[in-house]
Amino acid sequence: MILTVSSLLMMFSNLMQQTKRFIQEKYLKNDSSNAPMNTNVCEATDEQLDEKTKDMKEQIYDIIRTIKDPEKPATLEDLNVVYENGVEVITRKDLKLYTVRIEFNPTVPHCSLATLIGLSIRIKVVRSILENVKLDIFIKEGAHTTEEEINKQINDKERVAAAMENPSLRIIVEKCIKEEE
Repeated sequence: MILTVSSLLMMFSNLMQQTKRFIQEKYLKNDSSNAPMNTNVCEATDEQLDEKTKDMKEQIYDIIRTIKDPEKPATLEDLNVVYENGVEVITRKDLKLYTVRIEFNPTVPHCSLATLIGLSIRIKVVRSILENVKLDIFIKEGAHTTEEEINKQINDKERVAAAMENPSLRIIVEKCIKEEE
């Protein structure tokens, strides 16, 4: 059987998600196998969930604010492309899942690099978050002439995987998300 790079990337992505879930279940939550026998493991209270949601929102904003613009020597935060109230985290207690919605605002309505910016946001968040999240990234409504098409591209796993197969595009994304030393 011949495996394409795309199918290998999808398999790798699935493996990473499984690894994240394993780490989360084994080391980041109250694991009954590591807990003393008489310990009662309680469900998180609404107050604890609200605090966790707030912390996750701050963490995600800290992750994306340092992404560099592909053309300018500035961060997305410096250019007001990303902003703190553009990050929303919704807790699904019943599914043990967080829905993270990130809105960004390109500097001009015809920004040719809006897709690349959205891709950079997606890649950096996926690599940085261990929690079980559903990630939705959108251009601010009315802020771009082709926002619907760009939103589809940056929220489609297959398109994202295909984009990251392109060596020159991957180099640009890596440069944008690289942390300053």
